Amino acid sequence: MGLFSNKISRDELKAGDHIYSWRSYIYSHHGIYVGDRKVIHFTRRGGLEIGTGTYLDKIIEISVPRHGGDNPCPNCRDQSTLDGVISSCLDCFLAGGNLYLFQYDVSKAILVAKQRGGTCTTAPSDPPEEVVHRAKCLLSGNGFGEYHLLDNNCEDFAIYCKTGLLVFSVTKSGSSSQVNAVCAAGGVASLALRYLGVVRTAGKAASLAVSPASVVSAAACAISTTLGFVTTGFAAMAVVGYGKYCIGRVAYDVGVRKDIRKVPVEELSTLMAVLESSLDNLDNTNIDKNK
Repeated sequence: MGLFSNKISRDELKAGDHIYSWRSYIYSHHGIYVGDRKVIHFTRRGGLEIGTGTYLDKIIEISVPRHGGDNPCPNCRDQSTLDGVISSCLDCFLAGGNLYLFQYDVSKAILVAKQRGGTCTTAPSDPPEEVVHRAKCLLSGNGFGEYHLLDNNCEDFAIYCKTGLLVFSVTKSGSSSQVNAVCAAGGVASLALRYLGVVRTAGKAASLAVSPASVVSAAACAISTTLGFVTTGFAAMAVVGYGKYCIGRVAYDVGVRKDIRKVPVEELSTLMAVLESSLDNLDNTNIDKNK
């Protein structure tokens, strides 16, 4: 394991490790290793860890080996109908992918150097026994709430188990660094679109609902423009954009942001219910405003 890769061997695993594995190198699925080749993780029914309702689900589902129906895992049996916090053997968790170790207590420089989100955080980890205790408590009580790609996903679960930290905000994403990297990239996409004349501010700050697809589209547009002409203005925009992306990733990191609290695992289920209710009320308010 080094600066550019968090890949480790199974022999290096220790109870309390936060591990992950890439799904088609699009999305990384996270969990807590608790020993005895077992991983506790947070997922959606049928193993669809992202649940976007788009073609991304299909790509990931096709690429991941399944142990269900006529081909159940001899250790885990058929888990295709389970959701929430579950326990799987290491093989089922990895689903044919490589094993990676999520890093804690890294410097801000290292955080920025890791170009992909979902690999590290500046937040320190609690002792392994506390990490395993939280994971097992959430497994027995299934108290991590409802799965949501942006606000409450598998990485949020693993980070909570490692740190006890929970994001208290109804207007920002959770602690997942994958999601927060996309949020940071959204600012760069907005900057690029404004520069290219796609989005105009007209004297006011422009708002842009950013999806991974729009980020890719903005990047493709920027690349095609660069191939057509290289200007000083565009180069300056690229530098500013990258700086904004780096600043955004640091600002959203769970070890830096201010809207977090240390929450005992025994109180988590109650607080999660309150947060989910707040999110539902916010969604209903936004729907009413758009009518």
